[in-house]
Amino acid sequence: MEITRRRFLQASAATGLLVAGTTGFPALKALAQGENTSASDEGKWLSTVCQGCTTWCAMQAYVVEGRVTKVRGNPNSKASHGKVCPRAHLAIQQMYDPDRVKVPMKRTNPKKGRNEDPKFVPITWEEAIDTITDKMMELRNNNEPEKYVLMRGRYSGMADILYDATTKIFGSPNNISHSAICAEAEKFGPYYTEAYWDYRDYDLAETQYVLLWGADPVASNRQVPHAINMWGKVLDQATVVAIDPRLSASAAKAQEWMPVIPGEDGALAVAIAHVILSEGLWNKEFVGDFKDGANLFKKGEPVSEDMFEEKLTFGIVKWWNLELKDRTPEWAAERAGVPAEQIIRVARGFAKAAPRAISWLSPGASMQVRGAYTAMATHALNALVGSVENIGGTLRSSSVPTGKVPSYEAYQDDLSKKGTKLKKIDQRGTKEFPALKSGKTGGGVVTNRVADGMLDKNPYEIKMALAYWCNFPFSCSGAQRWEKALEQLPFLVHITTNPSEMAQYADIVLPAAFHAFEKWAFTKSKANKIAFASIQQRVVEPIWDVRIDETEITWMIAESLAKKGFPNLLDYFMKEVKDPESGKSPTTPMEFNMALLKQLTQNVWDPSKEKKGDTLNGWQDFVDKGVWNSVEPDYFKNWDKFGTETKKFEFYSETLKKALNGHAEKNKTNIDDVLQVTKYQARGELAFVPHYEEPFRWGEESEYPFIFFEHRSRLNREARSANTLWYQEFKDVDPGDEAWDDVAKINPVDGDKLGIKTGDKIRITSPTGSITCSAKLWEGVRPGTVGKCFGQGHWAYGKIAALDYGKRTPRGGNNNEILPADYERLSGSTARHGGVTRIKIEKV
Repeated sequence: MEITRRRFLQASAATGLLVAGTTGFPALKALAQGENTSASDEGKWLSTVCQGCTTWCAMQAYVVEGRVTKVRGNPNSKASHGKVCPRAHLAIQQMYDPDRVKVPMKRTNPKKGRNEDPKFVPITWEEAIDTITDKMMELRNNNEPEKYVLMRGRYSGMADILYDATTKIFGSPNNISHSAICAEAEKFGPYYTEAYWDYRDYDLAETQYVLLWGADPVASNRQVPHAINMWGKVLDQATVVAIDPRLSASAAKAQEWMPVIPGEDGALAVAIAHVILSEGLWNKEFVGDFKDGANLFKKGEPVSEDMFEEKLTFGIVKWWNLELKDRTPEWAAERAGVPAEQIIRVARGFAKAAPRAISWLSPGASMQVRGAYTAMATHALNALVGSVENIGGTLRSSSVPTGKVPSYEAYQDDLSKKGTKLKKIDQRGTKEFPALKSGKTGGGVVTNRVADGMLDKNPYEIKMALAYWCNFPFSCSGAQRWEKALEQLPFLVHITTNPSEMAQYADIVLPAAFHAFEKWAFTKSKANKIAFASIQQRVVEPIWDVRIDETEITWMIAESLAKKGFPNLLDYFMKEVKDPESGKSPTTPMEFNMALLKQLTQNVWDPSKEKKGDTLNGWQDFVDKGVWNSVEPDYFKNWDKFGTETKKFEFYSETLKKALNGHAEKNKTNIDDVLQVTKYQARGELAFVPHYEEPFRWGEESEYPFIFFEHRSRLNREARSANTLWYQEFKDVDPGDEAWDDVAKINPVDGDKLGIKTGDKIRITSPTGSITCSAKLWEGVRPGTVGKCFGQGHWAYGKIAALDYGKRTPRGGNNNEILPADYERLSGSTARHGGVTRIKIEKV
């Protein structure tokens, strides 16, 4: 879809009327000549951070007379080439959204539910904080601080002062992050092959072949500005293969589209590996070779391990014998719905490009019930062609030398020490939920399981929650469970910009400073071979009575707790946090924010601190430039020291075997039993190699004939932009979608059978729920599947996001009301991709 100048100006005019009519400000000019603004405009570019996705790109805001009028990429950013993607521009409408929460509010209707009016009334900050700390002291006085939970959504580099230190000093083990609802499963593959638990970087400038496993880099994956900037070059020099049931924006530009049946990515991955080995196409420098040089990898035939001499890998022959010898392209074609000839062609092309080849793993392939081994299989392809930390391959970026929050153990009393040792409410580490982050049983988070823990009061009742920058009743699958859990929660505090679905269940709502333009913080991330730290600054004074979530509000809580007999938290803040420039301890919320920010970033901006990257001339230089860039990492950096148990890249994962053994022993069982309760099919030695697992789906095909899958929009700012006019007006930039609507994309073949046409209102029903939306007949989804973008279906959030905000009528349907609450249990990740549920469709 092409955005014409006329159409953009029409949408901008509508925005101007909206903003002018509610706040008295002039219309915005967000995209007007952003790169060439003249001095006569009498404005100033100020550095900040986008935070529209987890790349957290450095950007700049143009401020005229105290108002943000446009944004651009920070020209000092090497990672994003000084660019931003469309999401950054939406931030202006988010900040000036007239539906924002403007002052603290308290609930006056004790009944909670979707159809209950909270009857919020405005209160002062003093009353709000006093009410919150009364509840906190009540828990401590009753010797039950563990019944407090902190729920964190998106965050900044300042997060641990609230997320970790405050929670643990108070005495609760329950600091719950959002991480498992958007990632984690994709990190499983790289960790249990090369001991790297993180997002990967990719050498796009040098690559010659890219396999996109559900990834859509130019639209909705991480590093979008970098990908957009590089994609023309990539397409000129490389072959791009998009493996996706939907013709995504990246697939539309790719040389090959493999419209895989959702959840069957693993079949393609092991078949590609089979071709590479059986045809002798693997990278000998990285993997090794048969001792006599003759390829013994023959279809269906086992190989003696003594015949192969490995170099930088471990277990290639075990992998072949246990899994790959029978995984032919013909076998995969029957399961994945992709022709064997295409599988062979792609495998050969990928191997021929070695080592300048990328197997790009994403949540789309891994966030399914049995997705951990798919993550391992797709990432292992990088090792087969020797592209791990190689030119044109997959990379680890350098580190960012920012600091950590000071140790808080000395400020924990006996009650807090006892409370923090108790089990967490998300069930992590139990037999069913290993959550094996970085090899540790229970090391990860199982975010979506918190609702069940609250409902079941297992391992205990939660009586109070403080949540910020999250909206779990909307963003978690099985959303209805969250509504029930929050209905029965005695006390909820929600720190938020907008009156979201979660805020509807709150007892106290606190207005948060908008991260991009009203908040002082920092972030760090990676892209384009560069690790970077970016400053987020208050570029304009807030219009409304907001506070910074992680610091100012936390300080106010600490002061109030101290007055009520619990000074530990305030003592910690005042004694352990000092402004590095003045040496002074903070005495006010903003002083605390700035002292902590300077303290945590000092290694970046202090020229006396040794670092591998930019040299900045002090704090103000960091603020002005807005970003610190690392040096580019060396290729082959970990080739002689992978952090695995064998110190090599593991096709047979001794690292996973150790982790699973540790988890089984902790739960007094064996690995096969763990695999059974986690819904995996593998038993015995197969559990330690990348392998194919049949997709687990909810619903029988006879009743629910279609496989449902979802995707992301290039306009979703962490699913928080739906209450902006630009989001709704330009929603059709996503292939197959429509402006101002919520459409389920159905192949015309299926539409004809159902008697459904484009524009018809339909009801989509899964075994766990129903939603209504519009039908869109589109050849960009494979027959037998239905694809729908995530982000619509808000019944709260504002007058644009909802169809009728006053009556809580959603605009379309929330995917999470038909997606079941299931998990990739080995990592703790929510299972939301891979066709986790079947559906049926009816016209309404």
